[in-house]
Amino acid sequence: MSAGQATAGRRTGWGTRSKRRRGARARGLAAAVARAFGALPARFRRWLLILLAAGLVLGAGFQFWLRDSTLVAVEDVSVTGLTTKDAARVRAALTSAAHTMTTLHVDQAELDEAITPYPVVRELEVRPDFPHGLEIRVIEHRPAALAGGLPVAGDGTILRGLPVEQKLPTIDARGELRGNRLTDPAALHAARVAGGAPGALRPRLESVELRGGDGIVVQLRDGPELIFGDARRVHAKWLAATRVLADPDAAGATYIDVRLPGRPAAGGLPAETLAPVAPAGTAQLAPPASPETTESAVDPATEQLAPPAAAEPEQTSQGTTAPAPATPEATPAPADTTGAGGVSPPSG
Repeated sequence: MSAGQATAGRRTGWGTRSKRRRGARARGLAAAVARAFGALPARFRRWLLILLAAGLVLGAGFQFWLRDSTLVAVEDVSVTGLTTKDAARVRAALTSAAHTMTTLHVDQAELDEAITPYPVVRELEVRPDFPHGLEIRVIEHRPAALAGGLPVAGDGTILRGLPVEQKLPTIDARGELRGNRLTDPAALHAARVAGGAPGALRPRLESVELRGGDGIVVQLRDGPELIFGDARRVHAKWLAATRVLADPDAAGATYIDVRLPGRPAAGGLPAETLAPVAPAGTAQLAPPASPETTESAVDPATEQLAPPAAAEPEQTSQGTTAPAPATPEATPAPADTTGAGGVSPPSG
């Protein structure tokens, strides 16, 4: 047995003995109380039981009475965090619901029900201020894009009445926008991609659309297209796009393919600066380099094999040039058609 196991065993033994000692003390105390109670006359025992039961009933009744008593009724309601044009209505609905409560009995479900007609509210943070105050902090959805001229959140919630204070990308929502959420699957995926954008890139988003085999494509203002493919691993894809955009070697790229966030591809660059790792329109990784390839044959800017060098031409005895064979084994020897053992015949 190791020292650690021995120590653990000792600690377990100490804990068990400690519990046993506490249990023994509790049983001893209970036995002493029972003996003292049994030593009392029957009349005293009866009255003691009656008083104990009455005290329990009165205590419970007082607790439940005080819980909903006007002594702790909510009178001062503070509502913060509202920016929607329906702020006055939301505040009135929450204040009206809060005035039916006490600081010892705050019904969160009732407050949530009061703001159901206002989908712009994402959640409520409630803190009682004993004895008569209640503080409510409203957390609104953050607009991620515009669909049909209406702001929408990253989860597809349509934020009617929420003022738009910054430029938002547009998404194509097919059909009429009804209810409180987008129903078009493509629009929902586009909203999710837009909602996951880092704060520094949000003002640069111009549009998010579904395009053929490329899937979801984000167009940046004065920047390249970001090819996302689908709406999975949105956070990882945005991180990959941010890293490529920050790379000076990617300046001037026309698109960045982040469908494989572990291997992003920048396209539309001159060949001497950066070549895409995976071509646009595909979701396949570039083939790995052969283990026999020497380190000098790999382009450090692209991690791709450099093209093979052209063979140097050699001068023949006839004054014509022919490419030199790459290896002796790769090129067969020319056939001897003169019978001179491979020697050129003398000129006539």
